[in-house]
Amino acid sequence: MLDKRRLLLRSRVKPLSVRAGKLVVLTVATEETGGFRRFMRSARHFNYTVKVLGQGEEWKGGDYMSAPGGGQKVRLLKSALEEVTEKNKVVLFIDSYDVIFASGPKELLKKFQQTGHKVVFSAETLIWPDRHLEDKHPHVREGKRFLGSGGFIGYAPNLKELVANWTGKDGESDQLFFTKIYINPEKRKAINITLDNKCRMFQNLHGSLDEVVLKFEDGRVRARNILYDTLPVLVHGNGPTKLQINYLGNYIPNTWNFEKGCTVCSEDLHPLSGLKVSPFLFSYPVVHIGIFIQQPTPFVSVFFERLLNLKYPKNRLKLFIYNKEQHHDGHVNRFLKDHGTEYQAVKLIGPDDGIHGTESRNLALWVHIDSALFFFSSGFRNANHLAETAILCFNVSPMMTKPGKLWTNFWGALSPDGYYARSEDYVDIVQGRRMGLWNVPYVSHIYLIKASVLRDKLSASDLFFSGNLDPDMAFCRSVRNQGIFMYVTNLHTFGRVLSTENYQTNHLHNDLWQIFENPVEWEERYIHQNYSRIDKENLIETPCPDVYWFPIFTDTACTHLVEEMENFGQWSGGGNTDTRIQGGYENVPTIDIHMNQISFEKEWQKFLLDYVAPVTEKMFPGYYTRAQFDLAFVVRYKPDEQPSLRPHHDASTFTINIALNQVGIDYQGGGCRFLRYNCSIQAQRKGWALMHPGRLTHYHEGLPTTSGVRYISVSFVDP
Repeated sequence: MLDKRRLLLRSRVKPLSVRAGKLVVLTVATEETGGFRRFMRSARHFNYTVKVLGQGEEWKGGDYMSAPGGGQKVRLLKSALEEVTEKNKVVLFIDSYDVIFASGPKELLKKFQQTGHKVVFSAETLIWPDRHLEDKHPHVREGKRFLGSGGFIGYAPNLKELVANWTGKDGESDQLFFTKIYINPEKRKAINITLDNKCRMFQNLHGSLDEVVLKFEDGRVRARNILYDTLPVLVHGNGPTKLQINYLGNYIPNTWNFEKGCTVCSEDLHPLSGLKVSPFLFSYPVVHIGIFIQQPTPFVSVFFERLLNLKYPKNRLKLFIYNKEQHHDGHVNRFLKDHGTEYQAVKLIGPDDGIHGTESRNLALWVHIDSALFFFSSGFRNANHLAETAILCFNVSPMMTKPGKLWTNFWGALSPDGYYARSEDYVDIVQGRRMGLWNVPYVSHIYLIKASVLRDKLSASDLFFSGNLDPDMAFCRSVRNQGIFMYVTNLHTFGRVLSTENYQTNHLHNDLWQIFENPVEWEERYIHQNYSRIDKENLIETPCPDVYWFPIFTDTACTHLVEEMENFGQWSGGGNTDTRIQGGYENVPTIDIHMNQISFEKEWQKFLLDYVAPVTEKMFPGYYTRAQFDLAFVVRYKPDEQPSLRPHHDASTFTINIALNQVGIDYQGGGCRFLRYNCSIQAQRKGWALMHPGRLTHYHEGLPTTSGVRYISVSFVDP
């Protein structure tokens, strides 16, 4: 009974507080890595003063993927403790590359003192490196039994006693050394060692991933252990949990929160607007752009247009272009012929050079290893934000999406076998509910790499090669194994990844057929820039009664459709007999090619439904169309072929007539006259549509084309 009273009395005695100024934080870092910078950022956030040991030394302590090591840390700690002379100093010895502070010194010291021990080690669920020692570990009523050497705290004299007998080599195991001391009852008692069994100070992730969740509260983020309901002060991604600590580091301690969003996104970011502009533009770093065309890809010409328009001095850009596809030779060669000399250097590898895609990527690293490297896949559409805001933020990939889908060019997590897994925040990042700079395990299609990283860390000649992985997966694995962080940013809309699965190359302008697969790109390429203003502004003109005139096609759309028809070449003879239509007889024939002759009828109906039907419903209230058409065709008018068309009604509820070239430039004359109203439209604008009723009221004729060639597209909608 007396012992119980003494124990109760002891538990009520409040331990003497230790001021934060009495805390010494020691860590080992032989080089400055992304993980080290993250550790130091979190330390500065909580005003820790950290002394770094081993800077400039060669690391000989092994790594978590190989045999046990870490003895070098013990040697450096032993030496550093000799300089700590005050007996009441508390020393925190912690790893740095895979550790994050989640709270400040005051909380750490309070929790340390509450243990009632002189030395406290982190605790682990799994025993390592010698499983045969399991039975010798003290049993605990609740919590983790096994010692972790990645973090411990104690009074300086006790820590000196702890390491006093270290005589091992740098490559020997620090964890085994400390474990043998801990499982020895006499030494454990003499030094007064315990473990942080419930993760109140130290959270090791290996073997405990299911225990840890993020806790967002009052503008800060903590890791919460839900098994013990504790808030650790430090989080350690020990062993094979580097990706998990990277995920947590995207938030802890204040990297991102709901109140302020991303708090570190401006770090190491150098806007181009801040660079000195000189006649020679030497203040701009040289950037090497690697472009890889490895399959038939839609909108390649648009890709090169966007590349040309990047707001970055071309004489500070070097191009490495790998084109595997004969189909795209014309696109590449035209771009280089017109603009190749504007760039500092150009290297082209074509389909006939016999170089594999993986080999080309490795070659690109070595061609310009002296400059930052920007890898582009042709299968995405780029925007100028790439150059304006991100071009100096190294080892980063701009997030690219597929419109309407959750597919992007990054993975938020990896499965145990190294393939795709969805992180908890993936959907929020893709949909823009969380915007920032995210440390991720995999990026593809486009990424920017700093030249010094290529030289110092990624110097292997086969970074993109693996027997069972695609080049991007192989590269990312190589990067991860070197401890290099990869980031994806969604701070801006940088561009989109194209769908290439069903891209056909049997037409002249194959992009015209992409309205289903890549609708956003199709719209940007082919729909008039003012079309979107029709609902907001009064852009629909009424040149004749119930005749509506509005912009719908770009010049490119008009040109491509005309060239596609001329390339097909099978124009009708303009006679009444026409086997292409039901009944085989055309009352008012024209020289034309039907959309179904070039297998374009499905795409044309999609165009009518998406872009014409909304205007129809706006101008004819109460009428709703499914955009069904009996006939849709391109008409050619020539003075010596068919210059005009006699008066007629159309076999439609309404007709869409789109001018595909420009009067006064491509032809003279032409136009349309509505006889009932004696109203003519002769100055048709290229890319503008005339919409009018087909039957009964709008009897009309095609006016003579006097010179040149006039093209229009005609659709009889809802026959």
